[in-house]
Amino acid sequence: MNLGWMAWTWPTAALILFVFLSIAAMGYLEWRTPGGAPRHGILGLDTTRGDRLFITLLGSAFIFLGWLGLMGTPLWGGLVISIIWGGCVFRWV
Repeated sequence: MNLGWMAWTWPTAALILFVFLSIAAMGYLEWRTPGGAPRHGILGLDTTRGDRLFITLLGSAFIFLGWLGLMGTPLWGGLVISIIWGGCVFRWV
């Protein structure tokens, strides 16, 4: 498949696909088992699953930008930190 018509690279397409699949998975989970009342987390916020997904994606974007600015490429270290961040957000936030 040629992604050159939008000047996309495979990693960019994979990121967009991951975001869409994450949103679809959250929609499916909410449909199968409604989240109920929001959880009160460590940040003092009442959050639902969707809120935690948004916080995870936004925080991961900043982690990757920080990694890129401080360490440069490759971004594997930023990916590891982002996965840990996501686990922490869904566990405690």
